[in-house]
Amino acid sequence: MLKATAAAGAAAVAFPGIATEGSASAASGMSESAARSAKKVIRLNRVTSSYCRVVFDNPPLNVVATDFIRQFRDIVTEFEKDDQVKVVVFESAVDGFFLNHGDFLTVTLEDLNSIPQGPTGLAAFPDALVRLTRAPFVSIAMIQGRATGFGSELALACDMSFASREKAILSQFEVGASIVAGGGPMARLPRLIGRGRALEVLLGSDDIRGADAEFLGYVNRALPDAELEKFVDALATRIASFDKYAISNTKNLVNASLPPDIEIRANWDAFIDSFTRPEAQKRIKALLAAGLGKPGEVENRLGFYLGKQDLNGKS
Repeated sequence: MLKATAAAGAAAVAFPGIATEGSASAASGMSESAARSAKKVIRLNRVTSSYCRVVFDNPPLNVVATDFIRQFRDIVTEFEKDDQVKVVVFESAVDGFFLNHGDFLTVTLEDLNSIPQGPTGLAAFPDALVRLTRAPFVSIAMIQGRATGFGSELALACDMSFASREKAILSQFEVGASIVAGGGPMARLPRLIGRGRALEVLLGSDDIRGADAEFLGYVNRALPDAELEKFVDALATRIASFDKYAISNTKNLVNASLPPDIEIRANWDAFIDSFTRPEAQKRIKALLAAGLGKPGEVENRLGFYLGKQDLNGKS
């Protein structure tokens, strides 16, 4: 296992392949994410028996750790078994962040590997995304804040996504951090927006505002923030009033356009492998030293800072 420190006295990079040995959790034989396993970061609001809202709530940045992956997997399984659920809307309780990148400060490769593979045979997170896309209910992402990395990948796996013109920011930042995205965007984005635009999003690693995301086809629509909630709720309520047989069979036939699981698996394997590279460790170390994973400028303007060689706002 390789390791690196962000700066003297700072936390070590602890994302896949770059773990810390000196933390209290390591000393006790328990990972950080295992120590926080009781923390609820996803809330379920059943509006009606057929219409549910799922709320991501892990302030201050809505980063993704193993507690999120386990809870997200479990809630997808719960909905799969519920014959009454027709529509699920995903939203955030954290201002400015729909769903963010992984928690670079606490998650280890061992943490991710400790979560059993899902029914598809894929790792837990891509498995849950694939099952969400194929589920007999409709999934809608309502994006009012940053959807970076895992957040973008979840939005791409949803059946529809609607973004706030003023607040939404989507990005696949990974190439700018010398890593490879893992939740399937290389398989999904070209089918959604075309190869050239997919490469622009993936290789540019820049922040994409709501209106530009709509133009690219990255989201269904971008609406004024004051109108977004009302629009999504009305659409979800309308669909939930229809017959589930018609909903699920129509979706199933449209799903013929989905990428095969082998492409999703290749994305995840490349994601894990990319963290063992010295270049990735060096880049993530620099990002952490600049402020990644903490509230502030780097998280708010991640695309901008990824484009600066010294990560301090200078070319």
